Amino acid sequence: MRKTLIKNIGLLQTPAGSHPHRGREQGDNLKLKDAAVLCEDGLIKEITSGGALPGEVEKYSSGDGCPDEGYTVIDAGGKLVTPGLVDGHTHLVFGGYRHNEIPLKLKGADYLEILKAGGGILQTLTRTREGSFEELYEKSMGFLDEMLFLGVTTCEAKSGYGLSWEAEKKQLQIVKKLNEDHPVDLVSTFMGAHMVPPEYKEDPDAYVDLLCREMLPAVKETGLAEFADVFCEEGVFDVEQSRKYLEEAKKLGFGLKIHADEIEEMGGSQLAGELGAVSAEHLIAIGEKGLMSLAKGGTTAMVLPATSFYLGKGFAPVRRMIEMDIPVAMGSDFNPGSCPSLNLQFVMNLGYLKYRMTPEEILTAVTINPACAIGRGDTVGTLEPGKKADLVIWDAPDMDMLCYRFGSNLALEIIKEGELM
Repeated sequence: MRKTLIKNIGLLQTPAGSHPHRGREQGDNLKLKDAAVLCEDGLIKEITSGGALPGEVEKYSSGDGCPDEGYTVIDAGGKLVTPGLVDGHTHLVFGGYRHNEIPLKLKGADYLEILKAGGGILQTLTRTREGSFEELYEKSMGFLDEMLFLGVTTCEAKSGYGLSWEAEKKQLQIVKKLNEDHPVDLVSTFMGAHMVPPEYKEDPDAYVDLLCREMLPAVKETGLAEFADVFCEEGVFDVEQSRKYLEEAKKLGFGLKIHADEIEEMGGSQLAGELGAVSAEHLIAIGEKGLMSLAKGGTTAMVLPATSFYLGKGFAPVRRMIEMDIPVAMGSDFNPGSCPSLNLQFVMNLGYLKYRMTPEEILTAVTINPACAIGRGDTVGTLEPGKKADLVIWDAPDMDMLCYRFGSNLALEIIKEGELM
């Protein structure tokens, strides 16, 4: 039996519960001063505050630790402790990079113009198809090491850079292997509908048919993904193509996600609410009808401020979302083209400065809300007895400082399932 005691926590701050937090509840955090957490076999067993230690170790409070050899004692040094961060939107596995696009962007070329010129996802598609399993695995393992170092203990990973069954399967198998080998917990999303591959350029409907008839069933049969995602955008997949794909995914039992209203408002967010998608992602250009649909459908808004920052675009209307009782989650959107950053701490800074979210709302948006959006709300996203003992000790006294400081890694210690990383 493994036991870990985290003591001398200046402030323990966490959302509570295992459901998406919306509206006023988005900003509800439990705050415990002078706290301690007892973990057993990777789960939280007890949380105390006010200087008290959990019952079974209270009698040893005058010493430096617990005499029982089964205990590991971690002193938080009076710092802030929160749940491990959850990144609910990444494109983790990809070949190559796209730094060569920067000169084009500086000359004014936008995302769709680069795509039409053979760059963008097409370039990554080629590199991912060419890359070996081992090469892509090692590259992605390095990314996960960096994410963990920055405080992320759970993340979602999308496919979508293969766009053939063999290449998509390779990406999904890499995610599966990484989940087995790396401390960070991974949740897999099939995104074969990321774009129309070159071989179907003249007949995109035929590619949608292929996705629905062969690829979605194959993913389901192999159990390589829990969710299905589609890029509903001008020049990619229109609303009806997206509907066909998502409806087939729903029949097969996938959770639904949709890249919607990133560049143009074309009805993707309305489709998300109509179909009861678990999340709609990006939402930079969302309008009032889309917002109303998300609210009615109970769909989480997965907003990605680092992408807005990198592309020089506007920012999603998060304050309006919160006013309308839409659960808001924030992800990194780590990918080689539109957001080559996996730093969720920077995302938190942008949430503070650009979305005008409170520190409490931000913590909810990078813990329990994304956890629920990837089907892990029952096990991670809050610090409560029975949940995984995933915690971060921060070099900060409170969330205000964590949201205020940017450009530095403030994660002092990461504890994953009760073990110090």
